[in-house]
Amino acid sequence: MKVLFSFLAVILIILVATMGAFITNLHYVFGIIIPYLAFAMFVGGFIYRVVKWGRSPVPFRIPTTIGQQKSLPWIKQNKIENPTSAFGVVVRMAMEVLFFRSLFRNTKTELREGQNGPELAYGSAKWLWLGSLFFHWSFLIIIVRHLRFFLEPIPFAIQALESIDGILQIGLPAIYLTDVFILVAITYLFLRRIVVPQVRYISLPADFFPLFMIMSIAISGVLMRYFYKVDLVAVKQLTIGLATFQPVLPTGIGPMFFIHIFLVSTLFAYFPTSKLMHMGGIFMSPTRNMISNNRMVRHINPWNPEVKVHTYEQYEDEFRDKMKKAGIPVEKE
Repeated sequence: MKVLFSFLAVILIILVATMGAFITNLHYVFGIIIPYLAFAMFVGGFIYRVVKWGRSPVPFRIPTTIGQQKSLPWIKQNKIENPTSAFGVVVRMAMEVLFFRSLFRNTKTELREGQNGPELAYGSAKWLWLGSLFFHWSFLIIIVRHLRFFLEPIPFAIQALESIDGILQIGLPAIYLTDVFILVAITYLFLRRIVVPQVRYISLPADFFPLFMIMSIAISGVLMRYFYKVDLVAVKQLTIGLATFQPVLPTGIGPMFFIHIFLVSTLFAYFPTSKLMHMGGIFMSPTRNMISNNRMVRHINPWNPEVKVHTYEQYEDEFRDKMKKAGIPVEKE
């Protein structure tokens, strides 16, 4: 039911996009107004979430301590997993963001029949790491590659990236590797949530909806590139106009483009309220962005209120006579 709900929601969005694509009078709304609104919601929502996280009080150092902490001189410290310097934190964060270091260590547990009955066994699970790596890197390269529609002249770095991505030039247009990778990766991530019982049990519509949205965006982009041709000159004229805040709406772009851009706009508007915000949240994670120097630096909570203490000397001055009568020894007579 959770899968069906998310699937029907995406189908409804595609139907709305198709309606706007084939009704000429709605092209201005779907090609200019909606992208601007979606971009504003994305930027505003993203900043709001990050600022809200940043204002959350973190009075003490609470880094994760997977590796060996800096201790005695003859004990080797794990400078990446348990850094005591800003450089170590940067390296750990870069390894996490670029290569999903913590996900690479992912393990799976299962019950196996042993000589004395069921035994708990641990094993390596690298498929999730590999699928996530292919998905995120393909998504990033596709986004960077799309910058050629917003820039004139096109920077050399983007041209080089596009050439490497399209190295398998089988006919025209060239087949991009990332188009294949992202479809395979997103299919794997979806099937994993369906096939694995434990993952299916904890999955929510909020987990399936982004998968269906990204899959529909990728499929519409592939259809637009290889099957339903669009006027690329008109597309670039529209995108550069959007980027320079001088929008123009050329004619003859093609219906598939308006479907594609509406799906992208929907994802952009949905992004700040979804689990996709882990893109910004990873940098705000106190267990990842803090130096592990609790043994070297004393951290005092700045939010602690002033506490009026009652010392033993004050206690004895107040109750000395009663303590003497009760036979309790006192320090001062």
